[in-house]
Amino acid sequence: MKIAIGCDHAGVALKSALVAFLQEKGHEVTDFGTNDPHVSCDYPLFAKAVAEAVARGEFSFGILLCGTGIGMSIAANKVKGIRAACVHDCFTARLAKEHNNANIITIGARLIAPEFAKEIVDAFMKARFQRKHKRHLERLRQISEMEKGLHDGGARRVKR
Repeated sequence: MKIAIGCDHAGVALKSALVAFLQEKGHEVTDFGTNDPHVSCDYPLFAKAVAEAVARGEFSFGILLCGTGIGMSIAANKVKGIRAACVHDCFTARLAKEHNNANIITIGARLIAPEFAKEIVDAFMKARFQRKHKRHLERLRQISEMEKGLHDGGARRVKR
């Protein structure tokens, strides 16, 4: 698999561990940076670079790392065609793929130990989108329409 990975200064150590882990498994990993944990940087720049490359179809999926994983997820999801999920265990990683067909996962480098992060990435890579469940396809269609500005989401306010 071709995997894109990026991080801010908080994720450098975890990124190194994940790159080694993935390469040992025979995957091709492209590192979008950053590489200096001592120089503060802006995570949206790295989220955008990885997300755009994944959206263009250059990679099977992406991994983004920051302190909590939240900022990277928010930033990556601004790129059309990206479904980035902030995951914190194997269950959320698996369901991110099975139910939402996530193409990027984000992990909190200040929250998740490297060995556990490897398990999380492995769970995501082993999971498959559940196309047979039409509800998942319908929800992804709605998300795609929202990106295009064609869908109001169908949610209605409830009077109290």
